[in-house]
Amino acid sequence: MENQTREGDMLLLEGLKVTPQSSIPAFILLLLIYIFIMVSNISLVVLISTERSLHQPMYLLFCNMSINDAFGVSTIIPRLLSDAFTPISERSIRYIDCVVQAFASHFHAGTSHSVLMVMAFDRYVAICNPLRYATIMTLRMVVRLSAGAWLAAFISVAILMGLSIRLSRCRRVIFNPFCDNASLFKLSCESLLYNHIYGLGSAVLILGSSMCSVTLTYLRIALVCLTGKNKTLNSKALQTCGTHLAVYVIMLTMSFTPMIIHRRPEWADSGKVASILFFVIPPLMNPVIYGLQCKELRLKIFSVFHRNRFKDGKSFHK
Repeated sequence: MENQTREGDMLLLEGLKVTPQSSIPAFILLLLIYIFIMVSNISLVVLISTERSLHQPMYLLFCNMSINDAFGVSTIIPRLLSDAFTPISERSIRYIDCVVQAFASHFHAGTSHSVLMVMAFDRYVAICNPLRYATIMTLRMVVRLSAGAWLAAFISVAILMGLSIRLSRCRRVIFNPFCDNASLFKLSCESLLYNHIYGLGSAVLILGSSMCSVTLTYLRIALVCLTGKNKTLNSKALQTCGTHLAVYVIMLTMSFTPMIIHRRPEWADSGKVASILFFVIPPLMNPVIYGLQCKELRLKIFSVFHRNRFKDGKSFHK
């Protein structure tokens, strides 16, 4: 009886489909990408936390994105790495672990949208209402907005996963590189009406509110900058907003690409690879884009490297 229960709790996970000859190159590539994402994002969080001159709302809000990116990639890549040399027919995962991974992946996606909406609001206040910026975007407000962004995503995903784990299971194979909500409810033979209604409704609400709020916010910002008289400030504001928009467009592209590809059966395997890119490309690009485009952040990064090289030079001469 115990063995039957244990077998019922085990699922077969397809994982990343690569040929045996490609296993080592794929493993090395994923490992290097994972290390770069973790080091770059965590380093930015540490830099912003330790440098008092960077204790500004924009950079503090950016810490949310870096933490979320490090969290998101850690929910997917380590599992793919651990299964890289395991034959597809032997890859297994416990049901509870699959649920945790599905929850974490959707939580990361939801938080990505909500954090970028908060960052767009911060730029809106800074550019369209600069005289009141300091009184509106206080440390307390930044904490409230950050907590609200994470909490909204958490509640939305908790309901989504609750609807899936209530279902009984009649299958035990996950035809996906990782566990997500769709993979879980496809294990059931029961009616999935409520799952589809809530899943579609929440996706439309999150994507719709995200796209509308960001679009309207930056249109308003662009209008203010184009009609403003201070060319230097307007140029700086547009550059900062361009950085945010680049990050947002990359995230949206990575969100919609798997949805489009999945509609073509002959592109099924490509769609599975594309679904991983959402957890890889934005976390890979975000620290690079912000580090290079934000002047204050770029100068601090260079000063830290210069300081470390100077210390190493002194210790070498000693």
